[in-house]
Amino acid sequence: MAETNTTVSTERKLENNVFRSYNYVGTKETVAYLLNDFSNTFNIDSFKERYIWDVVKIDFGISAIVNIFTSAWDIINDTIIAAIVDNTRTRLGKFRPYLVGLQIPMTLLGMFYWFIPLIFPNSDATYIPKLITYFAFCVIQETAGTFTSIAKSGYMSTITPNPNERIRLITLAELLTGYMGEDMPRYIFGIVYDMINAGKLNFKLSSAFTSFGLVTAIVSSVFTLYFFLVSKERVPQSIEKPKIKEGLKAIFTNYPVLLMCLSDFLGGFAISSSEDNYFIDVHGSYSLITLANLPSSLNGSISYAFVGPMRRKFSSKALWVGADMYGDFLNLAYFLFGMAGKNYLKKTPMVIALGTREFFAKWAFGVNKVINADLWNEAMDYCEWKNGYRMEATTGVAKNLVLKIQRSFMGSVRSIILKKIGYVQGLKIGTQDSKTKFWLFALCTVVPLVSGSLGIVPKMLWPINAKKRAQMYDELAERRNKLVTTYVENFEENN
Repeated sequence: MAETNTTVSTERKLENNVFRSYNYVGTKETVAYLLNDFSNTFNIDSFKERYIWDVVKIDFGISAIVNIFTSAWDIINDTIIAAIVDNTRTRLGKFRPYLVGLQIPMTLLGMFYWFIPLIFPNSDATYIPKLITYFAFCVIQETAGTFTSIAKSGYMSTITPNPNERIRLITLAELLTGYMGEDMPRYIFGIVYDMINAGKLNFKLSSAFTSFGLVTAIVSSVFTLYFFLVSKERVPQSIEKPKIKEGLKAIFTNYPVLLMCLSDFLGGFAISSSEDNYFIDVHGSYSLITLANLPSSLNGSISYAFVGPMRRKFSSKALWVGADMYGDFLNLAYFLFGMAGKNYLKKTPMVIALGTREFFAKWAFGVNKVINADLWNEAMDYCEWKNGYRMEATTGVAKNLVLKIQRSFMGSVRSIILKKIGYVQGLKIGTQDSKTKFWLFALCTVVPLVSGSLGIVPKMLWPINAKKRAQMYDELAERRNKLVTTYVENFEENN
């Protein structure tokens, strides 16, 4: 009881802190934040794999080589770009110049991606001009995308210094954008995709991809740009520009970041193929996934009501670990059901099993989404608290450096595994052989569960409890007030 009273007293003290009790983000900016969150999944990106396999037709082996080269370039340029971003100081802020300035070029580049099959119609998987174009696109997109992804990752942790408001925005965005239909393009395209493959819709698959890809790219880009234009950076950066080595070193000195990196790294050895591929290549339909998810469609939204009570009752560590274990248990049960009597080959039982799994999984959806989104922001605040500066860009790159090497390696491994299990590109959906069908099921269930299981271990070591979190934000508030005062004094002296 004494410990509980101490925690409550500490939390009440923190509630009096202006950085925690004051809301900085107004209605207009909140709406823009929601539109940006909406734009993040208003796409058909979940079909990009099928697009490359069945429409653009890039050979698995060549795709693996391209992946290695672009990943190597990604690793080389990340540190340079992160240093540029972290040392940026402008009236627009640290991140907004890149987010606003690169949005339109990135949109045009993304639109070009959907025109590739129209530029090279009916070409085979090893057609040299197409492969060169695809390789060049991957390199250019990766370079420009690095600027925007690094800047956006840091930007989202600076729009408010109030951690409570940050949680409110994340929760509100995840809850409301679902009602706005952010996943609607994926559901609609899934139906169109199935109808074209079944011969029930007289429309070219390449034209369908191009049409949906262009529309979603333009709409999502407009919403994202609007958010960058009306929002602001509110967490002050240190006046002195930090050195690159400090950001790279932060992955070891910032314990929460180190744990997140280790968790991602150990979990990154998971070997998998998406559930989309299993349902398309085994049961001949992507729409079955949409059908299976209908009974649980409201559960995900309702689950956000649990965020507040669960955060008050459990620590971030308990929620982070608990969500992981809960999801693994449901996936294991789903796999065992599929193996019983070879149910994985039977359409109706597997649709029911998937629907049941999702029905229970969606109850943890809200808490999982909010916790995972906020832990990185909390880790950045921890870095500022311990070191006196924020290096969102370089620290993010340091966190992802090893992971990108790993992802590159695992991506190539995955392409090789698909060949080893006998997957044949370009076959009519549902016609892969029985051995391939088994492995497609295993690769979206038990194989990633086992091969990535060690990722849960670092989560159990998360160091920020309620008392330490309260102390951290209380001391950060004092420092930020002093920093703002220094900014004002320097401005008055120079003007």
